[in-house]
Amino acid sequence: MVGVPAPHTGWTFITSHARVLAAIADNPNVRVRDIAARCRLTERAVARIIADLEQDGYLSHTREGRTNTYRIDPDRVLRHPAEAGLTVASLLSLLVQDESERTGAPSGQA
Repeated sequence: MVGVPAPHTGWTFITSHARVLAAIADNPNVRVRDIAARCRLTERAVARIIADLEQDGYLSHTREGRTNTYRIDPDRVLRHPAEAGLTVASLLSLLVQDESERTGAPSGQA
């Protein structure tokens, strides 16, 4: 099947939900196809994850023509009791790349 990312074997530190959220935080207009490629997931899996995040209030979207613009609620508290009190913003501060790191430009020139 063309377009399906190669599967990852073994465990990872970050969940697929966190990866999708970070991809959206990095670009609120990102396409599901691009999220899937970045996160090495299928488009169907990304769509389910987005639905989960929207259902629980972590994410919302508005449709503009053929494009979705996503909005993350940065003040929403993480779900697991071990992270009680930590917000989405605190998680994303660790996961989202600084623009200068992503483009390779020196700080302040991105």
